[in-house]
Amino acid sequence: MILVEPDSTTAAVLVRALPAGSPVLSRPDDVDGLLTGRGHSAVVIGPTVDMATAAEVAERVRRTHPATTIVLVRHDLEPSVFAEAMQVGIGAVVAADDPGTLDRALSRAKSTWESIQGPSNPGDRDGQVITVFSPKGGVGKTTITVNLAVALARNRAEVCVVDLDLAFGDVAITMQIIPEHTITEAAESERDLDYSLLQKLLTRHDSGITILAAPTHPEGRDLVTPSLVRRVVQTLCRHFDYVVIDTPPGFDDQVLGAFDETDEVVIVVTLDVPTVKNTKVALETLNLLRLVPNGRHLVLNRADEDVGLSVANVEEILGMKVSVFLPSSTAVAAATNHGRPIVLSRPDHPVSVAIEAFARKLSSGRAHTLAKAAPVKRGLFGRQRK
Repeated sequence: MILVEPDSTTAAVLVRALPAGSPVLSRPDDVDGLLTGRGHSAVVIGPTVDMATAAEVAERVRRTHPATTIVLVRHDLEPSVFAEAMQVGIGAVVAADDPGTLDRALSRAKSTWESIQGPSNPGDRDGQVITVFSPKGGVGKTTITVNLAVALARNRAEVCVVDLDLAFGDVAITMQIIPEHTITEAAESERDLDYSLLQKLLTRHDSGITILAAPTHPEGRDLVTPSLVRRVVQTLCRHFDYVVIDTPPGFDDQVLGAFDETDEVVIVVTLDVPTVKNTKVALETLNLLRLVPNGRHLVLNRADEDVGLSVANVEEILGMKVSVFLPSSTAVAAATNHGRPIVLSRPDHPVSVAIEAFARKLSSGRAHTLAKAAPVKRGLFGRQRK
């Protein structure tokens, strides 16, 4: 699906109703190029696009891509708007302040598209890999991983969480699920691993995310090789919009294998000297290995400056700005203990609001990447990535 909306503030609101990764265009004339490159079930025209321009776009799309539905969003639903929309073949007109109607219009557009073109193939996805990392334990990394994954899934995305803390992984217990299978079982089929085999090892959570659990016993760690990690992540990327990887503290061979597949790394730090010191060393290691140079995000968890270390101190020491501030709160621990991530149990909580905003930032960055050709980067093992 494509959103056409010149006003960035309005676009940021509307894009939440679209699937993750949907391109956002400020110029209506750019629609034709995107439709030619890849089919889309709907083109959503925002309320600041004048009616004459919207009509021109609709007429072009109707002639060249008849399976694509035009959805017109307006601030005022005057009778004349419906009449003009009908004349130019616009499939739906919805109010800007009615997300429910927009969602139903997009669902109908998808159904129409699939009835004509056939169902979309999930194996055609080019998922984004987000690795959540900290060189020190106890900083809330798994909690952030789970909440970020749920926030991404709430934006109509398919999300898989890979628990790569192979000795002491906590993703499953954090979500209060007992997985029947774990990543260890993929080792038996490493040489011919495909999604049909991997799919049997996945566990679905009622929040909408899918989990590939860590081994239930620490000795299972030895069965998971770095090459298996890369193979698993590459396979999942073809079937999920986002693959979110939770990692153990520090660098091991499996983590380095994951980093070679990573598009965005979320580095979690707290306001204590040992964590900041270890994070600085970790960043130097990433620089040395040339891993994820352009996709790093610093998350300051339990951001309480009363401990004597300030945000400015952290940014100066690490040489990068903090992307997300998550305040200290017992509500986060309570939500975790109840197996209900804070973004679900208390969506209005400041931590939830911050994580949701961060998820939208990652989603909009992915849309921008898909709309433009990204430069080639090489990972630790020399494989080309976008």
